[in-house]
Amino acid sequence: MAYLVTVKPSAARALKKLPADHRRRVAATIDALAGNPRPAGVEVLEARERLYRVRSGDYRILYQIHDAVLVVLVVRIGHRREIYRHV
Repeated sequence: MAYLVTVKPSAARALKKLPADHRRRVAATIDALAGNPRPAGVEVLEARERLYRVRSGDYRILYQIHDAVLVVLVVRIGHRREIYRHV
């Protein structure tokens, strides 16, 4: 079962702003979520909506998993020192 990975427009803008080498690494991590939305090292954050966090170098990807419809929604992408400020 492959999940459909969707990216919020704000997360897509953040991805475009990353340096090219980091952008490729983060994009590869996001693509891998389609096959396994809960890879090793993923953590569940204590937020109002159930967010998952996966690391990609110095960057973090926050996303939601909707198992009923097989969708992974990428909510935020950012540097590790800034990503948790508005969660």
